[in-house]
Formats: sequence, C-alpha cells, structure tokens
Amino acid sequence: MSSLVLMVGLAAPAAWAQYPGHIEKNATDAPTLRAIGVIEWTGDEGKPAKSRLVPITVFDGQALQDGNVYLARPQPLALGYETEYVIQRNGKPIGLYDITKAGQQDGTWVGFGSWKPMVRPKSFAPPKPIDDGGFDANDDKPVLHRRQGSASGSGSGSGSSDSESSGSTDPDRPTLHKKQDSGDPSSGNSSGSGSASASDPDRPTLHKDSAQNSPAAPNSGAAAQPRTDTSDGEHSGVDDPNRPHLIRGKPAGSVPDVLPSQIGVPTEIGQVVAVSDVKSRPEHTWEYTWANPDDEDKMKAQMEEIARRALAPKTPPSSSASKTTPSSTAPKSASTRSHAKSKPEPLALVDEEFRVFELTYGGGASMVLSARTEGPAKEQKFVTLIAQPDLYGNVLVLFKSVTDGAHLDETPRMRLVDAVDALADNRGELLFELRGATQRQFALYRVLRGSAEKIFVTGGGEFGVAPGI
Repeated sequence: MSSLVLMVGLAAPAAWAQYPGHIEKNATDAPTLRAIGVIEWTGDEGKPAKSRLVPITVFDGQALQDGNVYLARPQPLALGYETEYVIQRNGKPIGLYDITKAGQQDGTWVGFGSWKPMVRPKSFAPPKPIDDGGFDANDDKPVLHRRQGSASGSGSGSGSSDSESSGSTDPDRPTLHKKQDSGDPSSGNSSGSGSASASDPDRPTLHKDSAQNSPAAPNSGAAAQPRTDTSDGEHSGVDDPNRPHLIRGKPAGSVPDVLPSQIGVPTEIGQVVAVSDVKSRPEHTWEYTWANPDDEDKMKAQMEEIARRALAPKTPPSSSASKTTPSSTAPKSASTRSHAKSKPEPLALVDEEFRVFELTYGGGASMVLSARTEGPAKEQKFVTLIAQPDLYGNVLVLFKSVTDGAHLDETPRMRLVDAVDALADNRGELLFELRGATQRQFALYRVLRGSAEKIFVTGGGEFGVAPGI
C-alpha cells in the first residue's frame, strides 16, 4: 500500500483567506458560502471501513478560496464541527457526511465523520373514511359529523364542555391557537417564535448552534461542545461563538461514533464529490442523453484511438541509407507480403474510464477519457482527454494531458473525480485529482466555448512551482 504526501501551499495564506475575527450572523453582507470536498474511503460504499473528507474549495460569493486554509482557526471553516456535506455522484445526492473531527495528515487538513444515507421524506397514506352507520360510499355529498367514540363522554354530565372535548380528542382536526413558546406566561417559555425555527435540524443556517446561542443550554442537557485537542492533532468543537457555520448537522450533544481514519492514498480507494451549502438548491444532475445511442460508441472509439496515439512509444526515424538498399527493389515473397498486410495489435488501454456530462442546460456533450498503459510503474504512461463533438460529428479535443511514471512530480497524472457546481451558478465544473509520485493536488476545469480552462487548483501553485509565481 503506497501513500502519497498531500501537498499544501508553503507560503503564508493571503490576507483574504484569514478569519477576520468576528462575523455577525445577522449581517446583511454575510457571504454566500458553498464548500466542495472529496470523500475518500476504503471498503464498501455507504458503509466504509475507513473514510475522510478532503476540503477542496469554498466559494465565498465572489471567488473560490482554498478550502484547506479558508477561515482556519485552527481547522478551516470547511471542516467545522457538525458541518454536513451532501455526497453526490453525477450531481445526484447519494448520502450525507457529518464532520465530527478534523486533523492534519502529512501537513494538510482532513475531516473525519460518518457516512449516512439520505433522509427521504415520509409518505403518508390518505385517511380512510369512517363508517358510523349513516355513511354511503357512493354518495359524494359532504357530510359533517363526529368520529366514532367522540361522544362517549357526552353522557357523563359535562354537557357544557362537550364541544371542546370533541375537538381536543380528534388528532386530525385543525386548531388555531398560540404556540406554547409564543410568550404565554402559562407555558413557562418566553423565548418567542424564533426558537421554533432554531429547533429545525434540517434548516440550513449560517450561525452558531442553538445550544451555543441559548444561555440555558447547560440546563437543557445539551451543553455547548468545547474544543478538545487530542494527541494526534485532531480538533472537535468550536471555541469562537461568532464563527460562521456552513450547515448544522446533528444537535449538540448527539455526536456519532467516528469511523477509523483513512491515512495515505491506497491504490484501491473510492472518491466522490461532497457539497455543503448554506442554501437549499434544486437538484441538478449532469447526465447527458444522446439523441442517437450509437453516437456514444462512435465518440468513445475516436477518443480511444487518439489516446492510443498519445500513449504509443516514439519510433526513431529510419536512416537514409536504408531507403536505397538493393534489397528494397527485390521482389517480395508471399510470406513477406502477408506479414506486411497484417496490422499490429492495438495498444491496450488499462484502467480506461469514459464519461459524458451535460455541464449546462442544453450545452451539449462534454466527454472525458483517461487510461494508462501496462508495464512497471516507472514505465507506465498516462493520458487524459477532455473533448466535445464538433459540427461534423467528430471528436474535438479541448485538453490533453500525457505523462509517465518517471515524471509524475513534474507532470501529474489526472484522475477525474466527478462534475460539480463549485460556483453555485447551475454550471458544472470538472474536478480532477492531480496525483504525483510524492504529492497531489485537486483542480477544477470549466468547459466553455470550445475550450477547457483551469479555474482553480489547491495548494496555491503547480507542481514544481512555488506559490505566487
């Protein structure tokens, strides 16, 4: 099992990436936060043996910030305690990931938590009609009557309260009354209507947890979680009550068990995109539907041929002397002619992956193909292509990356993670892992107007280039 050193920028982060110290939760100019991360795990999907979340970027409403350093005090905002991420594949939610601890591995921050299934809304069956003896199922005339048993206490002598008891015993009857926490002295709670919204665990918020807001939290059995430092450098909790949160996960005091931490980058590791946003946004999948299913096979075959040409070994040019040898003019035998006619076997593509996305509504197909050659690790060659169909139905390559096992720290291998909306503009970007021999980064590419442009890379610089150069 090989491990790679996670790369992080060595220079001090810029001023805009630092926590200003105090942000009012009700400020009108509060930023729109959207965090993107990558869940990495080993074992079964949904029930991993080990897992972690690698923060990639945080969109603050204006620009993409490095998720590993943005508002770090000490752990970055993207790994705040109880921050909840929605795990996505091809834009479709497939699970939730709650951050319960954060720590540094090989000089970069990662989060640890639990993978949970998506919470599906409950389906309620319509109420069945009640037959009290005078109900006709074939009669569509509305009937107003009490339920069976509602008049059982009518003969007890409390005739003055019959109308009240009949309504109170009917659990389906709508009522109009004040909330218990609306300031009624009899309720014993004068917190106002705001406590009702704060008690909703599914409502996205950008403020500290309710247990930290309420001065009575120690008496309610859900005390605020203090930050604790463990011997392995992990941190849990938040020591600043005014620090903003992305999404509140489980209520304070209900911390799930932390699964064993994933360390290093094993050969067989799963990767999937995770998104945490302060706003609820409609689901947007990136699946592309071909008008003619045969077009997909045609595009894939063309991209495979381009990949084979890129991975083929370079043949040395033939010498000029061999072109004028007497044997070149001699008649060829039948065996020689048959050997010349036979074509060599096509280059085998190992670990081939071909995916097609619709990154914008009606924007056409954006195709990604990646593969490598066989052989020892140092001799393997890797290729990644980003392409689109042109007007004539052929492949138009927008981006090509070719490298080999001996130069991975100079030109890393590109591994597609997935498409994700990093800027909250309903447009998908392609998220790649740039994996070298001893380091790695993540990069976002935007496909637009017949080009593939890199718009963000973690760590502050490219392989072999100091940050800021």
